[in-house]
Amino acid sequence: MRAERLAYIDAVKFLAQRANIKMPDNSFDDSAQKLRIRIYEANREAARFFFSQLTAPTGKAALAYLRGRKLSDKTIRSFGLGFAPNSWTALTDHLRSKGFDAAELIQSNLCVTNKRGNLIDRFRNRVMFPILDVRGNVIAFGGRIMTDEKPKYLNTSDTPAFKKSENLFALNIAKKSKSDKLILCEGYMDVIALHQAGFDFAVATLGTALTYEQAAVLKHYTNTVVLCYDSDQAGQNATVRAIDILRKENLDIKILKVPNGKDPDEFLRSHGENGHIKFKNLLEAAGNDILYRLDRLRQEYDINTDDGKIKFMTEAARMLAFLDNDIERDLYAGRLCGEMSIDRKSFNNQIDKFIRSRNKKEDREEFRKIQNQLAGVNSGGERVKSTNVRAVKAEEALIGYLFRNPEMSESIRRQLPPERMTTDFNRRLYTSFTDRAMSGKGVSFTDFSGEFSSEENSRIAAIMANHANDISSNSGSEYISVILSESEKLSAEDLANESPEAIQEYLNKIKNKKSKK
Repeated sequence: MRAERLAYIDAVKFLAQRANIKMPDNSFDDSAQKLRIRIYEANREAARFFFSQLTAPTGKAALAYLRGRKLSDKTIRSFGLGFAPNSWTALTDHLRSKGFDAAELIQSNLCVTNKRGNLIDRFRNRVMFPILDVRGNVIAFGGRIMTDEKPKYLNTSDTPAFKKSENLFALNIAKKSKSDKLILCEGYMDVIALHQAGFDFAVATLGTALTYEQAAVLKHYTNTVVLCYDSDQAGQNATVRAIDILRKENLDIKILKVPNGKDPDEFLRSHGENGHIKFKNLLEAAGNDILYRLDRLRQEYDINTDDGKIKFMTEAARMLAFLDNDIERDLYAGRLCGEMSIDRKSFNNQIDKFIRSRNKKEDREEFRKIQNQLAGVNSGGERVKSTNVRAVKAEEALIGYLFRNPEMSESIRRQLPPERMTTDFNRRLYTSFTDRAMSGKGVSFTDFSGEFSSEENSRIAAIMANHANDISSNSGSEYISVILSESEKLSAEDLANESPEAIQEYLNKIKNKKSKK
């Protein structure tokens, strides 16, 4: 974990893969895992093919293009850059000759079918950028056209082995950097140019805006993210969106401004041998996200007029009101008042006004949260009746039993319909698990964990761990009996909301059960 800077499960998978040992799981059907492995193999073979084409006669123009972007042969090799020839079936034919079937090639998104139903290459006449995960698997590709055709970049769509919202380009290299920060760029070429210039801690999103999942990945490797997006309007808008997402992960944020509207790649090329020191100066001068947002806000108003100054300072006060650190807020308030020749007391009063307004909104939200908790509803909107703790425990035990005995899913599902589960979470987990098991899909933790949030996955892992050695149940029947028995009980809240007829029917059930005993 320390050497490769990997999370625990990723470290286990990395070692298992290196030693050619199959990862143990509780699944009776490992078809999903086998497919992922085949996609990794197809991608690795495709990467080799693309790399070989770059130095072949067909790749002459692509190699000239990369060298024209001042990339060295060492950098080209390090990133495994390649070329997809201008052919309909070059890669398809190559991969078929290696034993990959049509279904595997379509699932990997390396090939698609045309209108006639024939299998053809997805990437054609493009410079190719392999995308690797942190364990070194080739999981996807980005392809750049060398002409003015659209789209300029074509990226692998999501596959069973790749989710673009959860991965970052070059993180497999940047995670090993000695730097305590990561530079987040927009494009592949920016990242590659920075690495070549000595900044081996640059990464990029994969053709999409930054996601919360990617921010969580960044948090795993660093506490400081330097945003280095394009300086055009689209880049500035993307920067503001990224700031909001990164702040939610409590990351320290710096904003690096590349002068003259250039992107990092252009900036480095324009300064030649001095590119490293010039960019290092920009990196050291990078301001934080608050200064960046205040500067952006300032540009929206004509602060040379009284009206513009009032609007700017009002919006600045609103912005500062959302800072949780009082010292940070006071620092920027003092700086702004000095620059704008505004009375500090009146500006602080305006900030306090926005804070009170913000607090009222948060108080209302907190009040609703407390109400929900008192009513037995958790943060996910899930109702948990306090009188049914026994049923909840039995449900978790039954789910744990199913993890150990997935072949019993169909039998147990007949005895216990999902709607008899007490909590929404247990109902969704039980339904998802039994649906997958009965349809022959994989039912190990990793096979269906993507359907649940990170917090819910922690709960699933806890259920599996708590019941890993539980062998007391006779085919799960004991658990089912408890769940069905508890589900027939009505709480005081239920009784208050039921009709007289329903209450009478419930009392008759209890009476009949007692008479039988």
